[in-house]
Amino acid sequence: MAGRGTTLHTVTTRRVLYSVVCGAAPAAHVDRLVIAARERGWAVQVIATATACEHFVDLAALERLLGEPVRTGYRRADESRPPADAVIVAPATYNTINKWANGISDTYVLSLLAELTGLGTPIVVLPFVNTALAANPVFTRSVTELRTCGVTVLFGPDVAEPHPPRTAETRIDAYPWQLALDALEPPSGQPAGPAAA
Repeated sequence: MAGRGTTLHTVTTRRVLYSVVCGAAPAAHVDRLVIAARERGWAVQVIATATACEHFVDLAALERLLGEPVRTGYRRADESRPPADAVIVAPATYNTINKWANGISDTYVLSLLAELTGLGTPIVVLPFVNTALAANPVFTRSVTELRTCGVTVLFGPDVAEPHPPRTAETRIDAYPWQLALDALEPPSGQPAGPAAA
């Protein structure tokens, strides 16, 4: 496995999916998304926020699965990565969604998302927020703003609904990773679901 200081020259002919992981409980199981995406033919690059790395993601296990480091910051001049064909932001937190929608790019992840939004890269967002945060008008405006920018936000009835406060740990196994992949590319023979509820 490449170390953090190793120059990476990844060459792939497969479609490249950036999996952007924020600091919420389901992040501990982002390997489920990686495995499912690979089964659909994606080459997966994982980019994680500092909070995700510090509190939720088992970096060593995830890097063994990927065969390369999880990206957590800006790349060096001698480090190359393939450009994204698509992006999934999951789990997406209240903080990341609000900052991104309001043009704040004070972290690597937010700068990357701002750039990819401007490039028109297909992006699917699967939030993980509780009902109190979801009821905040700021969050509602942010979701609307991202959708206006062409981002697919999977949030609402029958898509990805908020959970009651202090119940996050009980919702981890039910977190619908597959919905995000289906929004990018529905299973064969099935129409794509609505981008917004």
